[in-house]
Amino acid sequence: MSEASLMKRHHVVVVGAGFAGLEVVRALSSSGVQITLIDQCNHHLFQPFLYQVATSILAPSEIAWPIRGLFERRTDVTTILASVIDVKADKKAVILEDGTPVAYDSLVLATGARHAYFGNDQWEEFAPGLKSLEDATTIRERILIAFERAEREPDPAKRRAFLTFGVIGGGPTGVELAGTIAELAKIAMRREFRRIDTREARVLLIEAGPRVLPTFREDLSEYALQALAKCGVEVRCGVPVTECSEEGLRLGDEFIACRTAIWAAGVSASPAHRWLHADCDRVGRVTVDANLHLPDRPDIFVIGDTASVMGENGCPVPGIAPAAKQQGKHVARVLRARLRKMPAPKPFHYRHLGDLATIGRGSAVIDMGRIRLRGRIAWWIWGIAHIYFLIGARSRAAVAWSWIWTHLRGQHSARLIVRQEYNRSAPYET
Repeated sequence: MSEASLMKRHHVVVVGAGFAGLEVVRALSSSGVQITLIDQCNHHLFQPFLYQVATSILAPSEIAWPIRGLFERRTDVTTILASVIDVKADKKAVILEDGTPVAYDSLVLATGARHAYFGNDQWEEFAPGLKSLEDATTIRERILIAFERAEREPDPAKRRAFLTFGVIGGGPTGVELAGTIAELAKIAMRREFRRIDTREARVLLIEAGPRVLPTFREDLSEYALQALAKCGVEVRCGVPVTECSEEGLRLGDEFIACRTAIWAAGVSASPAHRWLHADCDRVGRVTVDANLHLPDRPDIFVIGDTASVMGENGCPVPGIAPAAKQQGKHVARVLRARLRKMPAPKPFHYRHLGDLATIGRGSAVIDMGRIRLRGRIAWWIWGIAHIYFLIGARSRAAVAWSWIWTHLRGQHSARLIVRQEYNRSAPYET
């Protein structure tokens, strides 16, 4: 009997069309299983470039692709646009927001993560995080509107507040955001305003820990600090934010008037652990076994940012795209082996390909263990590696052209304000 005949009745439900979920669907191609892919968005998002949408280098359409279009030739894949609100493991069904159950034989939860405010959720109104296209366009418009408000503001103190940008969190996202905002202010827009000099904008990068890029080697972290200073970014390390409001940020006893703040300091997993009544770590990631399923439910897999997976070094596998893709491939191998009634594959082994972060135009750091790079050559490698993972030649060409234009002309081509937040009272009322 053929493999397709053996597995034609098996139904795999994948919740989440991020890197992990998408990789499961791709790796099960021609396997004979029926797949239902559920996501609350109709697009797959290349999250590593979200900060470039937020800082107006790229347009949203250049880093997102319709899910249905990705699988239009896969008749084994059914796509559902909906939010999952619960899992009934005893009935082997996921529950959608309207109460509709979707039955499964095997379930893969890859529901991702959102930003976490460490018990201060009220700060989100004033310091949005960066996890979705909506987040990116919100941040982009707040940044652009701040310059527009400053241009019209006669009071010097208020004008300085509008021209002060606070990025909270010194990991790769925070470093990339701060460097690019400084580039936008000091290069891209320096000739466009008449009453203000955008080069006077103050960009703060605030990190509660002792150094920026804490997962990188210390020498690369120090290089990043120096590169940020050259960009005009003011870095504050070892000082946590204790207050965040529409007026500004408080760092210990110091209050900084800042009308645009961005949160890049922490993440929290989706509520999947509550659906499953499963053990989880301190940020809500579900504890899984060596083959990425629940210890007592081999039919339920949890991967990507939703899962707490321990590496061979005893540390959690990082929540980055390469790790999510490797987990997706492993789940597909486990499912194929089960349905062929073959021995299970070896336990999941994460192969770390390195840490990368860019710091403004023409500067980056790369940490690949024995190989450590910095500066322009690292920036080129960073760009080539990220373009390689984009979907489709059109997106690769569009992103490459946007980068070339930005690099040669110093102009950000996606500086659009479309949601009329300019006319809202908070947090921009003068």
